[in-house]
Amino acid sequence: MHIEIVTADYLNKSHKTDLQSLLSMYAKDLMGGGRPLEQNIVGNVVTELSKLSHAFSVLVYADGKAVGFSNCFELFSTFLCKPLINIHDLAVIDSHRGLGISQMILQKIEDIAIEKGCCKVTLEVLSKNETAKAAYTKFGFSDYHLDTDTGSALFWQKTL
Repeated sequence: MHIEIVTADYLNKSHKTDLQSLLSMYAKDLMGGGRPLEQNIVGNVVTELSKLSHAFSVLVYADGKAVGFSNCFELFSTFLCKPLINIHDLAVIDSHRGLGISQMILQKIEDIAIEKGCCKVTLEVLSKNETAKAAYTKFGFSDYHLDTDTGSALFWQKTL
């Protein structure tokens, strides 16, 4: 199996189509929400990402077929006064899970983060997504805390 990992070019038609397809697949997965995205979101997400100078995506191809992706954003750590990368989405299609593709994606993201002078890479993971948690732990991720007495950070949201 020939694996190719690329930073997506949002203006490249095949990259755009592959990102749309993979994001749609991920949204339908239980760990991605378990329901399809609205068609206007699928149709516009890559165009909107292309407008953000702090966004980038990674695509993985196995024998020419798109099999995994990640959408990431460059943010800033005020406590370390350096940029950081937040992994917002990361998924591998069912048929290619268990082959180490998530580790390849994470390595590509880490390489980009180092190139940008980032101090860390962050991500969110569902507490019951044991498969993803194992993959992230294997790569060196762990829960975030300033001090064990204050507990681990939690990811919260307020929908608008």
